[in-house]
Amino acid sequence: MIVCENLVKIYKAADLEVVALQGLDLTVEDGELMGIIGNSGSGKSTLLNMLGGLDRPSAGKLFVAGKNLFRLSQAELIQYRLRTVGFVWQNNARNLIPYLSAQQNVELPMLIAGQRKRDRAGELLEIVGLGHRKKNKLNELSGGEQQRVAIAIALANQPKLLLADEPTGSVDSRTAAMILDLFQELNRSMGLTVVIVTHDLEIARKVDRVVAIRDGKTSSEILRRSSAGEEGEETGRSDIEVETHEEWAVLDQAGRIQIPQEYLQEIGADGKMKIELEEGRIVLYPPPPKHASVQAK
Repeated sequence: MIVCENLVKIYKAADLEVVALQGLDLTVEDGELMGIIGNSGSGKSTLLNMLGGLDRPSAGKLFVAGKNLFRLSQAELIQYRLRTVGFVWQNNARNLIPYLSAQQNVELPMLIAGQRKRDRAGELLEIVGLGHRKKNKLNELSGGEQQRVAIAIALANQPKLLLADEPTGSVDSRTAAMILDLFQELNRSMGLTVVIVTHDLEIARKVDRVVAIRDGKTSSEILRRSSAGEEGEETGRSDIEVETHEEWAVLDQAGRIQIPQEYLQEIGADGKMKIELEEGRIVLYPPPPKHASVQAK
C-alpha cells in the first residue's frame, strides 16, 4: 500500500532551511494496521501530510496504492485526496462543519466527489455506533462522538487508506480505547489499511506494528506477536495465547541504525562506543570510565 524510499522533506523560509525528513524508508502492507510514534519535531506529521497528498516530498520515492505521488498533477492530487485516502484529524474543527448534522457532514465529501448516497451515510454512522445521533449537530455531541463522526466522514468515499493524526489526543483514556477499538474493527471487517500517528505508546497493544521515527528517519519497529504462553504449555490448551512486543532496530541504506536514547543512557554511553563482532552478533560497549583509564596509565 505504501512505499517510501529515502524520503526527504525540506522546508524553506527566507534563508532558513529545516529538514523534517532525512532519508526515511517505510513499507506498509495492504490491509495492515500500524502506528507511527515519535517526539514532537521527529517528522511523523510531515510524513502523514505527504501520504495524504497535502504536502509534496523534496526528494526520494513515495508510492501509495500504486500511485507515484511525485508525478501527480494538482488535479490528480485532488482526486487522490477524494478517493484514495481518508483523513482523521485530532482537531475536530478540521473534520466537522458545526452547523450541519452528523449525517450531513458524512454526506458532504460524497457531494464534493459528485455523488450523494444518503443510505451510505446512515450506514457509516451505524458502523461507528452513532446511527441514533445522525440528526444531531456538533454542539450536541461529545468529543468522542465527534471523533467517530469524523471517522465516518473519512470513510465516505470508500478510501483504500485511512490516515489518523493523533485521533485520541483530545479525549479521555476510556474514549481513546473505544476509538482505537473502532480502527481495529474497520481494519478487520473492511480490510482497510490504517496508519495512526500518535504519542500514545499504548497503541502498541491495538496495532500490528509500531514504527518509531527519530530525527526524520525510521529508527525502530515494535512488532506484536501472539504465541502460546507458559499457562498454555502447562495445561496443554492451545487456545491460550500471550501477546509479546519485540523492538527491532531499522538498518538504513547506508548501514546505519539509531539506538534509542534511553538505551544509551542506561549503559552510560557518551560519544564513542566500542564495537565488536562476537559469535555472529554485533556488540556495542560503552567506553570505560575516565578515572579507570587514568589509573591504568
